[in-house]
Amino acid sequence: MSKSPVRAQAEGADGVSEGRDSAVGEQGVNRPERGVIRPGKATKGPGGESVGLTEESTPKPKPAVGRAGRKPESRLAMVRRARRINRELAELYPYAHPELDFRNPFELLVATVLSAQTTDLRVNQTTPALFAAYPTPEDMAAAVPEELEEIIRPTGFFRAKAKSLIGLSAALRDDFGGEVPGRLADLVTLPGVGRKTANVVLGNAFGVPGITVDTHFGRLVRRWKWTEQEDPEKVEAEICAIFPKSEWTMLSHRVIFHGRRICHARKPACGACPIAPLCPAYGEGETDPEKARKLLKYEMGGRPGQRLSPPADYPGRPAPAPGAD
Repeated sequence: MSKSPVRAQAEGADGVSEGRDSAVGEQGVNRPERGVIRPGKATKGPGGESVGLTEESTPKPKPAVGRAGRKPESRLAMVRRARRINRELAELYPYAHPELDFRNPFELLVATVLSAQTTDLRVNQTTPALFAAYPTPEDMAAAVPEELEEIIRPTGFFRAKAKSLIGLSAALRDDFGGEVPGRLADLVTLPGVGRKTANVVLGNAFGVPGITVDTHFGRLVRRWKWTEQEDPEKVEAEICAIFPKSEWTMLSHRVIFHGRRICHARKPACGACPIAPLCPAYGEGETDPEKARKLLKYEMGGRPGQRLSPPADYPGRPAPAPGAD
């Protein structure tokens, strides 16, 4: 039976301990030499700009688990494999971060609400004008709905989102002194705010660990056989039970980064994936290294990222401003 998110957070990660170089599990996974993409090493274009990450010529990786004749993976083996994947992702994406531009908790809260059913890039291209017009909860609570709707129209579902933004801003003004609360129980009382949005705000504006179960996170943890759950709260509970609480926020960023750049929904770039030796789903996507590299996105593929103002350690290019070529 799945634990509730609250219970899972209280109990931690099942008390599983392991050294950094401990065995992956009972399958005795033999990891081939890693090739494809090397973490954090950017190639440079003629002008010195980052145009992609380097690769090494090594044998094509093979799937780690789920081969014919192997016994089912035990819980302990899965936890060890999951934690090893997390370590690999930490090396691959040392710069992982939330891909929404924000300067304070209110801006992050609003941007996260706007990000539903659209891209972070679209939100980031919309919020500069939005926050210029409504910089505080008091300002946004007093907004004329039609005027707010027109600004956020590019993000889609703009009428429903405008209603949520005005409602949550009024609640912040009336119930929280104009400040975004730093507790999950308070955040989820705001219009348009669920556990996913609350965990994004808590983890990135307040330093409170949390798992963000978006579409990318859910897809990857099921591919990796960390869970079979579909319900986001059940996914959150099961993943919380695998990892120490201190890892929850950064784990979320790393998994989401990987889902956006390499492990795509329709055609994952298996042949360019550094964690392929640990992946039970290896082979669902393109396995040819050359073809797989063409599927890489954002800084992995030498393209701009999603933030107009990315962190200083981001190795790629900023996203283009609205109207830029």
